Amino acid sequence: MTQTIGAPTRRLTVAQAVVQFMAAQHIERDGVEESFFGGAFGIFGHGNVGGLGQALLEYEHDFRFLQGRHEQGMVHMAVGYAKMRNRFGAMAVTTSIGPGATNMVTGAGTATVNHLPVLLLPSDTFATRATGAVLQQIEQPYSMEVTANDSFRAVSRYFDRVTRPEQLAPALLEAMRVLTSPVDTGAVTLCLPQDVQAEAFDFPVALFEHRVWHVPRNRADLSAIRRAAEAIRGAERPVIIAGGGVIYSSASEELIRFAEALGAGIGVTQAGKASVPFDHPLALGALGASGSAFANRFANDADLVIGVGTRYTDFTTASNTLFRNPGVRFVNINVAELDALKEAGIALIGDARETLRELRQALEGHSTPSSFRDEVVAAATGWRHEVDRLIEPDEASPSLSQAAAIGLVNAAADERDVVVNAAGSMPGDLHRLWRPGSVKGYDIEYGNSCMGYEIPGAIGAKLGDPSRHVWCFIGDGTYLMMSQELLTAVQEKLTMTVVVVDNRGYGSIAALSNSLGSQEFGTRFFERSDDGRLAGPMLEVDFAANAASYGAEVFTAATAKQLTEALASAKACDGLSVVYVQVDAQARFGGSGAWWDVPLAEVSNVASSIDARVVYDGRKATQRLYM
Repeated sequence: MTQTIGAPTRRLTVAQAVVQFMAAQHIERDGVEESFFGGAFGIFGHGNVGGLGQALLEYEHDFRFLQGRHEQGMVHMAVGYAKMRNRFGAMAVTTSIGPGATNMVTGAGTATVNHLPVLLLPSDTFATRATGAVLQQIEQPYSMEVTANDSFRAVSRYFDRVTRPEQLAPALLEAMRVLTSPVDTGAVTLCLPQDVQAEAFDFPVALFEHRVWHVPRNRADLSAIRRAAEAIRGAERPVIIAGGGVIYSSASEELIRFAEALGAGIGVTQAGKASVPFDHPLALGALGASGSAFANRFANDADLVIGVGTRYTDFTTASNTLFRNPGVRFVNINVAELDALKEAGIALIGDARETLRELRQALEGHSTPSSFRDEVVAAATGWRHEVDRLIEPDEASPSLSQAAAIGLVNAAADERDVVVNAAGSMPGDLHRLWRPGSVKGYDIEYGNSCMGYEIPGAIGAKLGDPSRHVWCFIGDGTYLMMSQELLTAVQEKLTMTVVVVDNRGYGSIAALSNSLGSQEFGTRFFERSDDGRLAGPMLEVDFAANAASYGAEVFTAATAKQLTEALASAKACDGLSVVYVQVDAQARFGGSGAWWDVPLAEVSNVASSIDARVVYDGRKATQRLYM
């Protein structure tokens, strides 16, 4: 935008200008243009009711407004929306000052960790300072310019505070630069003081004209491609890791062509889970600490790891113990330089789809020996058979295992359905067991592993693609954190199903606590006993009644047959349905053969802690840096 002297202007408040600007933004890649903003979530307080609240009212026929129940939940809905839109769409979130604003910080971190575009518009205290200290303002004795909103700096990809109307145009344009960037996208925070929101200014009309942000497909350096091709030609046991970048660059088909030409197996991260069909002959399944022993065995032995769109988090690398070949090397394809250079890899910094194509062309005629390909296919086949075994309900057991419940929901899901989850033991089970029917059929928020994402994230996914049925898995512990957004789903008349899996507390951390010698302390929902300990009777919560109170159609199940019938009834509902099922809290299946580094007490008087430390020291000794 270039403003010239005498150019036409429009007199608007800052808040009105923000809404008008958002309505004019579009995004394009590969010749497909879409409106960028799907609307705004908001909870109004004194900090924004007369500013952004008024503006959203004035333009409610032009720009969609959605009401939330909790500020963190609204950001999670925006994250789910952006993920379903493949980062080619975003939502804005407006809140009041103080606690209304800081409630968004966790959601901002979730968006930024997962590289998903969300525009946060927290209100701020008076820029003029004319009123003195205001309601919900935190005063700092060392600076009057620091407010509670400065807490967003650590969790935002871009942060700005607009204290004068003249600052708005460049701030909005910088916000869009980041929101539409494949490299830099994440939470963008524009703090808007409550007085500035209502202030009028003559904005250039050009700011509100139809604007298209073009997303490029950057190519990797040709010399880097040649170095990578040389390394791959010299490898005998390569393995491919598919991360979320495969999906966001629409590179799944090219990844499969690459793997088939090379003859290498593909292991998937949580974010990359749906990038490869579950039944593809080279699909080794989940890899890493929450992965399968089948995929991890190939990672253990690999002399070359080809990482595509992965951040190499501790779950993917098993805390840097997964890749055990002394001579292992890495080739990393990533649009972000930060991630491409990890593990001292040969960095191919560029779009995953285009880079895979060019690397495949550079390797034309090269393939691993047929014996190695056969080994990969046999392992992939073995893993699929293992999944069939794990999800089979045990007719002799009085209760369902979580794995069996997951299998039954998967069987009820159609090809285009979406599963959403975030934290607890279910992400690991879903990573191993779920069979996605499509590339966008799997949304497990595991970048931030944020408890409370599940229900709002599922709402965002449904808003992002209303044509898909969304299945939200949520544990009883997480349900108690953010169940109120069920009312948002009812309000918006969304047809989706929430499956509440009750394993009597924080089951995932209970299992981890046991493995660390901490004896499930503080992880189960017990009443306070007479001796002052949390060791009394189990607390009973009527989750079905709670869900029904929000207006959901509720079904309960205890057996495989009942769950199958409940799922069919739930999916037939026109609106929000909830299925409550209690599972065996102790029924867990075998591990991944990989480790996750969670330090525990080096000295202790508790016998179980002492024993666990011995095991920890042994695993820690296998940890290495790949330099």
